[in-house]
Amino acid sequence: MLYSGSVFILLMMKFTIQGQSCPERDERFMWRALALARRGLGKTSPNPCVGAVLVGDGRVIGEGWHKKAGGPHAEIEAIRKAKDSTPGRASPLTLYVTLEPCCTHGRTPPCTDAIIAAGIKRIVVGAVDPNPRHRGRGLTLLRRAGVRVESGVLAQKATRLNEAFNKWITTGRPLVIAKAAMSLDGKIATRTGDSKWITSDATRRCAHKLRAQVDAIMVGAQTVIRDNPQLTVRHGVNRAKQPWRIVVDARGRCPKNARLFTDAHRSRTIVITSNKSPAYWRRYLPLEGITVITLPWKRGRVDLRAALRALGRMNVTSVLVEGGGELLGSVFDAGLVDKVSLFYAPMVIGGRKAVTAVGGEGAARVRRAVRLRDCRWSIVRGTDEMLLEAVVAS
Repeated sequence: MLYSGSVFILLMMKFTIQGQSCPERDERFMWRALALARRGLGKTSPNPCVGAVLVGDGRVIGEGWHKKAGGPHAEIEAIRKAKDSTPGRASPLTLYVTLEPCCTHGRTPPCTDAIIAAGIKRIVVGAVDPNPRHRGRGLTLLRRAGVRVESGVLAQKATRLNEAFNKWITTGRPLVIAKAAMSLDGKIATRTGDSKWITSDATRRCAHKLRAQVDAIMVGAQTVIRDNPQLTVRHGVNRAKQPWRIVVDARGRCPKNARLFTDAHRSRTIVITSNKSPAYWRRYLPLEGITVITLPWKRGRVDLRAALRALGRMNVTSVLVEGGGELLGSVFDAGLVDKVSLFYAPMVIGGRKAVTAVGGEGAARVRRAVRLRDCRWSIVRGTDEMLLEAVVAS
């Protein structure tokens, strides 16, 4: 009896290994799926980034990631590649996917149908779909079809990967990232307005990589008037389509010959304004291909919360607010910032009249100050400059 029991235990252990119920193995394949998903950053909006790995007999037989909205989902890519690369089907099959598979018809058929049809016996999911209309439904359908479902493997990593999509799909507003490049004492320009360049070429390349991962870049009118920026992805960073360039100009002060209104990407420019701006100016810009959104005047400025809702309706899931200081101050004052990406140069500019990174009203008391969490400091490669990335505490 002891011998028979030992054999039974060994058989069960063998079955468990073949079924890949090992947490370490599950995490290893999920890490690969996450790496694949990251290849879609900045390319899939308004869809999430998703990676998938199909495993049979302990080895990868197919993998894929979502490359663009309207294209095949990651699960479909992995299943197709498995069919192309394996003449005989390995069994049993486990699918690792960073996000719960879709279960409704959109631009593409439901992934749950394809998973069931492929005979996949087990699926390991990173994060559950945050969409209130779909959350958990795909997993329920798979379980009903006899697929063994496990979720929550590297869930925090999988959730963070799609923080912009998660914010947009649950609130209708884009994720707001406050970005600034400043001296150690928090200045973005000297008292004379000189700001070129506080940070190095290497840091600007890093900032352009950040631009390439968002849907839109937002600046205020004063930045356009003073710097006449391009707000495009450059410095060797490739992106098929430029992000939206958004100008908040409540009074219509930006000149009609600004780069944002005249260059080859002007159709990717949005102006957020109010009825305080000249009517002829608001009529002229659309003739040049620029999108104009006129919003209510609120406490001496454009209603930024209404602006974000309008951008959300345009399927903008993330906005990088690059300044200047007054616009950054306004989004902080309104409680609209979700994350910060702050670049610090090893210099002290000084001067009470020098431009600070965050203007606006600010906190009246220290206990009302904006608090950050999940702070991650890094040194920009090849420089003495630092990058702080953090989440605004709710």
